[in-house]
Amino acid sequence: MKLNAPTQSVWLIAVIVGCLGLLGHFVALPYISGNELWLISLGFVLLVFSTVFKKF
Repeated sequence: MKLNAPTQSVWLIAVIVGCLGLLGHFVALPYISGNELWLISLGFVLLVFSTVFKKF
């Protein structure tokens, strides 16, 4: 299996989503505080998909 580097835009989106999840864990934010685990997981899934698939 050949892995590819994620594009800069996908990497930036994944980092922003992950940081929102972390922020929602420590600070009470509407719509985010109850879903922080899902946001962090989504950030990691985006990075994995962009590494495995070339056109993502």
